[in-house]
Amino acid sequence: MPILAGAFAIAFLDRLNISIGALQMRADAHLSASAFGLGAGIFFISYFVFEVPSNLILHRVGARRWIARIMWSWGLVTIATMFVSGPVSFYILRALLGAAEAGFVPGVVFYLSQWYPGGERGRAFAWFQLAVPVSFAFGSVLTGALLDLNGLAGLRGWQWIFIVTGAIAVLYAFVFWFFVPDKPAEAKWLTDEERSWLTESLRSEHEQKLEAGEQSLRASFTNPRVWYFSLLYFTIILAQWGIGFWLPQILAKRFSAASDFQVSLLSAAPWLLALVAIVPVARHSDRTGERRWHLAVPCVISAIGFAFSVYLSQPYLALAGIAVALIGLMAAVPVFWNQPTACLTGLAAASGFAVINSVGNLSGFVGPYLLGLVTQATGSASGGVLLLALSLVIAAFLAVLGPRQAVQEQRTSAWTKAAGPAEGEPDDKQHSDKASFGRE
Repeated sequence: MPILAGAFAIAFLDRLNISIGALQMRADAHLSASAFGLGAGIFFISYFVFEVPSNLILHRVGARRWIARIMWSWGLVTIATMFVSGPVSFYILRALLGAAEAGFVPGVVFYLSQWYPGGERGRAFAWFQLAVPVSFAFGSVLTGALLDLNGLAGLRGWQWIFIVTGAIAVLYAFVFWFFVPDKPAEAKWLTDEERSWLTESLRSEHEQKLEAGEQSLRASFTNPRVWYFSLLYFTIILAQWGIGFWLPQILAKRFSAASDFQVSLLSAAPWLLALVAIVPVARHSDRTGERRWHLAVPCVISAIGFAFSVYLSQPYLALAGIAVALIGLMAAVPVFWNQPTACLTGLAAASGFAVINSVGNLSGFVGPYLLGLVTQATGSASGGVLLLALSLVIAAFLAVLGPRQAVQEQRTSAWTKAAGPAEGEPDDKQHSDKASFGRE
């Protein structure tokens, strides 16, 4: 899990390094606000096109090889972004980055679904999701510090951002290649009993999903649940991408006397605060087995935070509003991924997760581009931030009104089973039938 989370943090760092780099890069490359928003979003168009094919290959060759290949590819493209000289080269390199990174997130989601039973999966996604605010926060500080290398070796600070962050991805791919096993059977840190329990639990869950509905490649495109999840995910992460790309520039206007590095520190603060809710919300959702309200309530909290950030004129109060918004937003995402992983398996899971993630991530094109258009037209990003809040309100309604879960999740883990029944949980035959670890 630490290796997966590290790779996820690097992925977000290389998607969003332009947010801090834009403080210098826009002037050097002659990028208007709308051109920057368009280029930031073009990443997600090529990402959308190559997402499903990439995940189908991962299903065939294994996560270790394919995700390492993805990291090598996007690292090299990131380094090449140092040569951006105008809107056209910016658009081309962002499109190549999207194609290179396609399949990473749904690949990891599929990979985790092959390791964690449903009742444990929320916490697994939560620990994985921690990488997002960490990447935004420390990535902002790192890239802000790299801006201060301006002039070193005759390069601008923003060029050093792409050199360093791209090199990190290339080197980290070797870590993934050598240390991540493809299957639980290959995990040397598990005992024989743990490995047997995990394999049997996942097999039983796989059979339940097969009984609940068709799990073919075709099903991932014809299943109404897949398209419902795609729309729901779109409305949630529209806000993530919109604020992720534009927050440093919004804060640069609010705190006009701050240096570029100070702006990067201010940008990091709300993302660090967002860490507080991710694991507790997911843990409570796993413990109760309830998903809808654990998703809807954080979305509403996030929408309120974004709205307050617009209407509060005092800069630090507005920053606090953004922090509240990100706390709710980051708590919602791991709860969301529990739902599609509970009803898809096998090839349908590999392709279905890719469909959901690729359609959802089209919001990464819409969000930054809308904010760019609104900012250029009005001279302020306030209208665009309110659109992000509206999207989260829609997400809350979709979460509450959506279909009920088709597969009952198992909420007893190998480790709690070994220690005995959890508090308030009967040690009955039903649980014994679901998990044989420590029993046979």
